[in-house]
Amino acid sequence: MDGIRGRLTADAPLAPLVWFKAGGRADWLFEPADLEDLRDFLTRLGGDMPVMALGLGSNLIVRDGGVPGVVIRLGKAFATVEARRDKVLECGGGASGILVSSKARDAGVAGVEFLRGIPGTVGGFVRMNGGAYGREVADVLIDCDVILPTGDFVTLPTRDLEYTYRHSALPEGAVVVSARFQGREGVPAEIGEEMDRIAAAREASQPLRTKTGGSTFKNPVGGKAWQLVDEAGCRGLALGGAQVSEKHTNFLINTGDATSADIEGLGELVREKVYASSGVSLEWEIQRVGRP
Repeated sequence: MDGIRGRLTADAPLAPLVWFKAGGRADWLFEPADLEDLRDFLTRLGGDMPVMALGLGSNLIVRDGGVPGVVIRLGKAFATVEARRDKVLECGGGASGILVSSKARDAGVAGVEFLRGIPGTVGGFVRMNGGAYGREVADVLIDCDVILPTGDFVTLPTRDLEYTYRHSALPEGAVVVSARFQGREGVPAEIGEEMDRIAAAREASQPLRTKTGGSTFKNPVGGKAWQLVDEAGCRGLALGGAQVSEKHTNFLINTGDATSADIEGLGELVREKVYASSGVSLEWEIQRVGRP
């Protein structure tokens, strides 16, 4: 790896990098200096090692056995947002939803306020078709640039991602390095008011000041996951150091010393209870990665 300019760390702890503050280590963690550094690094690997991109770790359970291969974490060089002509936003894969929506507000670009409510990065919510408050990435994405595990650079239009609810056809191991979103003409003050409304709604309804993840389960067709969890008597249910949030029952929290096995095990227990109560089999929305 002579000439690689980014930081490459062996046996790197991942718990400090994810919202749950639990889980194992990455075999390797690579934080590239820039796009060319990332391409060079992956080209040298030649697709012979598993690759996983890590954003803010807000919707992720890293299992206690750690993550095989290489975890890619995009830093400051990828956290850029630029408003272009025709109300198009050019965003780096490491830019947060808050940064994208704030830059859009300042430039008078409406239509992406909902990104204020997604606690993740562009790379993460492009992969997951992230959404909040009635809108999702599929509504605004034009296309995205990705680096494949082989180091190849490709641009994928929205149609190629085959978006469904919280899912895309993005190739396994692909790293989203940039994306373009289509906004519309707006008034900064009005955009700011909508962002403030979204922020207040999240603060009022979600356990944001705890060690938690994003929404645990996908909403079933015609229903709400939180309501099914509540009706199954799971509010406050605990397993080891993990607990179903009292504030919002579609969130799990680490009360202090939870292992990832506690968190995932609690989620499976909730699924069992919901199925017994309602006959609905909830699907995980939180991504679970790594070795048990």
